[in-house]
Amino acid sequence: MSAYDIDRYLNIRSASSASFGPDGERLSFLMNTTGVSQVWTLDGPGRWPTQRTFFDERVTFASWSPERPELVFGMDEGGNERAQLYRLDATDGRIENLTAHPDAKHRWGGWSHDGGRVAFASNRRDEAVFDLYVQDRDATGDDATMVYEGDGWLSLAGFSPDDSHLLVSEAHASFDQDLYTLDLESGELTHLTPHEGEVRYTSASWAPDGRGIYTVTDQDSDTLYLAYVDLDADEFGPETLQIVADGDGWNVDGIALDDESGRFVFSRNVDGYTEFTVGEFDDSDPTAFETFPEPDLPGGVAGAVSFDPDAERFACTTTGDTVNANVFVVDVETGAAERWTDAPTAGIPRETFDASELVRVESFDGLSVPGFLTLPADAGEDLPVIVDIHGGPESQRRPSFSGVKQYFLDRGYAYFEPNVRGSSGYGTEYASLDDVEKRMDSVRDIAECVDWLADHPAIDPDRIACMGGSYGGFMVLASLTEYPDLWAAGIDIVGIANFVTFLENTGDWRRSLREAEYGSLAEDREFLESISPIHRVEEIEAPLFVLHGENDPRVPVGEAEQIVEEARERGLPVRKLIFDDEGHGFSKLENRIEAYSEIADFLDEHV
Repeated sequence: MSAYDIDRYLNIRSASSASFGPDGERLSFLMNTTGVSQVWTLDGPGRWPTQRTFFDERVTFASWSPERPELVFGMDEGGNERAQLYRLDATDGRIENLTAHPDAKHRWGGWSHDGGRVAFASNRRDEAVFDLYVQDRDATGDDATMVYEGDGWLSLAGFSPDDSHLLVSEAHASFDQDLYTLDLESGELTHLTPHEGEVRYTSASWAPDGRGIYTVTDQDSDTLYLAYVDLDADEFGPETLQIVADGDGWNVDGIALDDESGRFVFSRNVDGYTEFTVGEFDDSDPTAFETFPEPDLPGGVAGAVSFDPDAERFACTTTGDTVNANVFVVDVETGAAERWTDAPTAGIPRETFDASELVRVESFDGLSVPGFLTLPADAGEDLPVIVDIHGGPESQRRPSFSGVKQYFLDRGYAYFEPNVRGSSGYGTEYASLDDVEKRMDSVRDIAECVDWLADHPAIDPDRIACMGGSYGGFMVLASLTEYPDLWAAGIDIVGIANFVTFLENTGDWRRSLREAEYGSLAEDREFLESISPIHRVEEIEAPLFVLHGENDPRVPVGEAEQIVEEARERGLPVRKLIFDDEGHGFSKLENRIEAYSEIADFLDEHV
């Protein structure tokens, strides 16, 4: 039995997503002390924080005005992902709804440099596409001006330094994007990244002089690198990209840039671990820079970088296997890092948390599949193990903190988190190895990982359970139907049971992006039917637990309903738990406690 119950582990807090106020002395951040993320502010390291929002729903981001003591934050309702934007006056605490279109999504695009306007993308005109809007900071509701009518998945990366243009991103697929600039006076859209095939252009930022763009791309490369686009070029294309820094065989994750000083932080994802490069661009050569010492941060994963107004410091979130998420502030020139937040661990000693080991499993075709294996302290033999499969599939399990994982480790379970083919973080080729007709090769990777675990001296091969959410839920169901003899139990959280009904019912704004990964209803319906676990339920031998949110806009709750109905008709042991105030995953503390308490009971009974 665990020394602490699941309530304690789920009450371990996290602090993240920091933003400096215009005075440079106050920091806003998100913390889930109340059970869902809310906006808090802090005036210095280790000081008592002030809670600024008091909602039952999660706040998804917060961004300070560059000029006034106010910030914009985003919040949806019941997990429906139709986020509205709100302005919080940090002086008197008043909150105004800036968007007031509850049936539409609103995606933050940043403040103008004078703090007078905000920009965002929204599908309020047509649910399937995103238009671009600019709105005065004190306007509300229908007072936004549509500055560009879109016909796809558009988002914004900020105003130019002189506030005359917006930087626009268009996503065609998870691994295929384009960048544009939008002239706010003329409405002219300039295409910066024409290309053939799938190419990523992400994490775009204006150069300090506004005459160029920095972006992370894999144009003509298997991995992502940092590049510069000169806006004074006569024409644009792959041949005009200037390489600034490559990842030495790994992905450059992204760049945070202060567009006044030219100071920056970019990160590399090295086998799941973060490595920062901190520097300052040369005024005369946008591809040249000097570097400063690498920050001394705890944990293995860091991000969400935000500079203070003078670019002398930056805030970032850091976490690790044994380190819950907190905000640190780093001195740019020295690399000295100081923790500002103190998200508590619910009284559980940090030294009791267990660290993972990076391992590699050779799959059926010789592919090396990385994963993180964590064994409980003083592990003996014949341990049960949970194989926790990430979603996406264009995602990656990294060595970050998980209260759920530490709870099961304390209960005597081993924990294995594979990054099978199709995962991000290991190059474009690796990520494409599960596309469409190769989908089931990733499921076979899971089976190979189980065979590897079965040979591990600490693992009991008869007590292996699989658990996953979203696309990871599909992987659970597919693993149970394709390799039924490997599993003692399966847990499907907001997973896909039927690719056809999933694509038919997912949010209109997501369908084309998901079809680019899974296959299209028009051309690949027969194949999608053939790989859908709903049509092989009779193969399942292990007990199944299905959990979902009623308001899920990504994987509609009907996916859970149909797999449970089919399993029950065949007399299979199946349990169902639906939350009527959740969406794609469980954000509310009371729901997470109920969900994982029942998961723990389910695993204790069957594993």
